[in-house]
Amino acid sequence: MKYRISFLFIVIVGLLLSACGQKGIENPLDYPVNDFNAVTQDNKPFEKKNLDGKIWIADFIFTNCADVCPPMTANMTKLQKMVEDEKLKNVEFVSFSVDPTVDTPEKLTSYSENFGLKTDNWTFLTGYTQGFIETYAKETFKTLVKKPQEGDQVIHQTYFFLVGPDGKVKKTYDGFQEVPYDEMVKDIKLLQ
Repeated sequence: MKYRISFLFIVIVGLLLSACGQKGIENPLDYPVNDFNAVTQDNKPFEKKNLDGKIWIADFIFTNCADVCPPMTANMTKLQKMVEDEKLKNVEFVSFSVDPTVDTPEKLTSYSENFGLKTDNWTFLTGYTQGFIETYAKETFKTLVKKPQEGDQVIHQTYFFLVGPDGKVKKTYDGFQEVPYDEMVKDIKLLQ
């Protein structure tokens, strides 16, 4: 009897210790990120391969946004600072414009300057069609982007998306109101 209890105890401890050594996001979404071609706020070509092997956080915004985009960008700026403070390497931030005909590289530059963010690891993207970004958001990130026939406010969701070095979406987070900063930093560390 003593041997059975001892054996069972050793097996349980072994399982617990092996679980502690696991690396990665638990139950990742693993949506593959499709290729894209865009231009940056600096009017330079940019495509998915520029992010190969990197961890990145993506969101969807536009410069003429009257409500959710400024807080989302401020929240992403805070996350960027936390990542820097934690000295996490190989982490990029990517904001896709959902209004590419309005959001020129110059407008994106002006928009980014209003937030005091660092653009050495944060890229604002435009240079594609409205149809492309609506389809791309839906197919790759499983999120809604739709520009109405009238008005200038594009409908879009307010998520942040964590993409792993393998080029797959791992997880989504609220990027607008109840932003889980500590959880995001922890998840980024798991992918390092």
